[in-house]
Amino acid sequence: MRAAAAALACVALATAFAAASRAHEAEPPPAAPRFELPEPGSYELPPISRVSDFTLLDEQGARAALLGLAPDQVAVVSFIYTQCSDGHGCPAALAVLQRLDRAIAADATLAGHVRLATVSFDPAHDTPERMAALRASLAPRGTWRFLTAASPAAIAPVLDAFGQDALPLVGEDAQALGLFRHVLKVFLVDASGAVRNVYSTGFLSPELLLVDARTVLAQEEK
Repeated sequence: MRAAAAALACVALATAFAAASRAHEAEPPPAAPRFELPEPGSYELPPISRVSDFTLLDEQGARAALLGLAPDQVAVVSFIYTQCSDGHGCPAALAVLQRLDRAIAADATLAGHVRLATVSFDPAHDTPERMAALRASLAPRGTWRFLTAASPAAIAPVLDAFGQDALPLVGEDAQALGLFRHVLKVFLVDASGAVRNVYSTGFLSPELLLVDARTVLAQEEK
């Protein structure tokens, strides 16, 4: 994305998520980024857009802020649905965020300053209980919340604000297939609600997310 250019898994969840979870328990050495990483703070990430701090439902079914950031924090937000089986889609985003979660938890300078949020755009299927099962399968070590909404109508303004597409697919009989056409997107958001970068296939790596998070946090300190 801009920085690089300028410089679930329990039995009830989809098989792809279960397989991904088992694969990541061993935590093999991460692959090197396919691009050269800039030095933190050697570039700027001006706001792309701004989003409100929507209220959603957490894994316990309680109302929870999507961002809920303190002035010295940033959020990494991803949108998924648990029935996704595209290896280049939702499972890939979860795998990257799991590696990011591990890296943040192991770094005292970042722990507590970078929050992760995975949000389902399929609340009709992804209940809080299902999101809790996904959380359990990924075993977060830091602040990583798994959120859904009360209904498709409740998640619609969130998707619109972020610019996250999620088109339900229907069969020839016009019946919903339980699948969505969507583009993988992960968002870096600062404490003011400014989206500072958007990542998709090809530029989604925990290493780049860490460099960008450090850059934004350093800018916020000034």
